[in-house]
Amino acid sequence: MKRNMIRGLISVVILATSMIAHPHSAASQMMRSCAARSEVVNFLDKNFAERLTAVGLVNQNAMLEIYAAQSGTWTLLITDTRGISCLLLSGDSWETMPSLPGIGT
Repeated sequence: MKRNMIRGLISVVILATSMIAHPHSAASQMMRSCAARSEVVNFLDKNFAERLTAVGLVNQNAMLEIYAAQSGTWTLLITDTRGISCLLLSGDSWETMPSLPGIGT
């Protein structure tokens, strides 16, 4: 329980920090687009060849998803329990890190 609370807190801090440190203008950060998850996923696939790379629960009402492409583009989504996804951030130069020994095995 305590471990999950710490993970949740760390996730919120990382999300808030990434939104503040995002290199694009403040205006582009404020323009978050939301639609049905299936529409957003299809858009990312067709326009950027981005596929689901990582996922995690924010809380019982929201899931964080990262979509990335071989080209290095990436998009951060948040999806609610109604199936509505909102684009939070996007960028370039995504790199997948190798798993550490003992994690996920």
